[in-house]
Parts: sequence; structure tokens; C-alpha cells
Amino acid sequence: MKKKTTIHDISKALKINSSTVSRALNNSPRVSQKTKDLIQKKAIELGYQKNILASNLRTNKTNTIGIIVPRISRTFFSSVISGIEETAYNAGYNVVIGQSLESFEREKELVSTLLSNRVDGLLISVSMGTTNYDHLSNFKTNGGPIVFFDRPITMLDTPSISIDDYEASYNATKHLIKNGCKNIVHFSGFQKIALYKRRTEGYVAALTDNDIPIRPEYILESQLSEADGIEMAKKVLKLPKVDGIYSSNDTAAISAMQHFKKNNIKIPDDIAIVGFNNDPISAAIEPNLTTINQPDVEMGIIASSLLIELIKKTIKTPSEHSKTLGTELIIRQSSQKL
Repeated sequence: MKKKTTIHDISKALKINSSTVSRALNNSPRVSQKTKDLIQKKAIELGYQKNILASNLRTNKTNTIGIIVPRISRTFFSSVISGIEETAYNAGYNVVIGQSLESFEREKELVSTLLSNRVDGLLISVSMGTTNYDHLSNFKTNGGPIVFFDRPITMLDTPSISIDDYEASYNATKHLIKNGCKNIVHFSGFQKIALYKRRTEGYVAALTDNDIPIRPEYILESQLSEADGIEMAKKVLKLPKVDGIYSSNDTAAISAMQHFKKNNIKIPDDIAIVGFNNDPISAAIEPNLTTINQPDVEMGIIASSLLIELIKKTIKTPSEHSKTLGTELIIRQSSQKL
């Protein structure tokens, strides 16, 4: 195995002391540009590679950001990651991505691994299975700052970037009511997640404001996977007079639609449907799906920009920098009864 080139090899070849070589390779202003150029040229010639690990240990920084999402396969999260990665890259940071798969235990392991690998900060959308936040408090104490996105939780001096889930859900449910629906089922995520609790509250408020009774059996909780969508669709077919569904994501809405089609349920004539997320497939299926559009890439850009500022310690009161972004109801065929 070929021996790795060291600073001392460059020093010997150029007859320049090793401390000067080290300063030059670290772009120190104490070394002239002419000497820097000479040393850089020789470093390339000899195949020198900087020891990033040693440098990180000296500076106590890795210029790396950790990202944890429930599922990378979800279009929304992959778009958020795109915004994060581009912003981080432009600021000189690398990213390490993990997916919890909606598992609390897996999320804890990922946070522990990122802490062990000394990432400078963490961007996280917590899993549906997350029951407490001790692992995140430990990261803040022993690692670096955290910014929550999409699924905000309450933690001291920890900002979040999210949308107005209440308003988005209110508008989605109100749209179904305006199109003649009076018996509307809500496909919800687990209520212990603040995001899904707020979406349910928006659904309930829209029904209440329009004098439609709240039926607990019409609120179906799940992880909103494809399989969950099918199971909830089966439950809907056993409920009386359901004429509308508001789903907290497109995945469950679309798999439910497919089940309804197999059972000769016409959409939107028999059951009108509204989803959430504006996944690309929502515009391609037949009938195409009415849905809520979120500013996913923008969310990633804002969240990563904020985290980098927190890492640099340019922000004194992090919680004051939380942001709530707007959404848009995209009306398509699946909800147009009239």
C-alpha cells in the first residue's frame, strides 16, 4: 500500500518548514499568496489529501448537518431535503440523511448516531411513534442546535418551520361542504402528533361552523400509508351515507380511491375526496386529486438557513425565529360534485 503524503513530505520537498506548509494549506493570511500557490502546487503533485477528521477535532466542527425525516420516499420530504441540501452546500456544509420510518426507536438511534458523528446541528421531522423528546434534549445539550420542520414540537429555545395545518384543513373541509358534502370522513394521522391534531381541529371547526354534527367514528387514525388508506376505505364503506373524505395526505387518499374504484364507487359523484401534499401522482391519476399544496422546497431552504445561523451563533433567541408558511388548495376533479 502506497504511503500517504504528509505535510512533512511537502516541507521536505520544498525545503519550507512544516508549520508554514500547514498554514498555507489552511489558507492562513500569515503566508504570502506566492508561497501558498507554490505549496498548493506541490501538494497536488505529491497527491496530498487533507486529514478532515483531524481538522474537525481541532476546530470542534464537522461542517455537517444531520437530517431525519419519516420517509425519504414521500415526495414532500424529498423536496424539503432538496431545499436543505442546496442551501447547506452553498454555505459550505454537507448533509447526512436518515429516515425514521415512523419509528420512535429508530429515530432515537439515528439521533444518537448523528450525535456520535459530531454533526453541527440537526433538522428533524419527528416520527408518528415519537412519545417523548429526551433524545432530542440530549442532542441539544451535548451536540448542537435543532430546527424542527413540518411536524413542530414544543421545546425550549428550539424553532420550527411549518405550515398552518389548522387553516389548510379548515379550507379543505369547507371546500367539500361547499360541494354538497354533509357526511365527511377524516383520514387523520395520530393525534399525539401536533400537526395531525391541528388538522383534525381544522376539520372539526369547519363542520361546526356549517352546523354539521361531529361524529367520532368518522375520524380514522393511522400512519396514512397505502395499506392504511385501503383499510380506512373498507371502514368507510361500512359507515352510513359517507359522501366526502378529507385525508391528511395524498398517499392514503389515493389508495382509498383505488379501493373505491374496485368496488364501483364513483368519485366524486358518490364520494368526493381531498388529499394533502400535492404529490405528483395526484395530478396524474383519474380522476385527479384535489389537494393542499405545501411550500416544500421553501420550507427546506428556510429551515436549513436558520439552522446554519444557529450553528454560527448569530441568533440570540431561537424560538422567535419560528415560521408558519402558507398553503394553497388545488381544486381538481375528485371533489367537484356540482
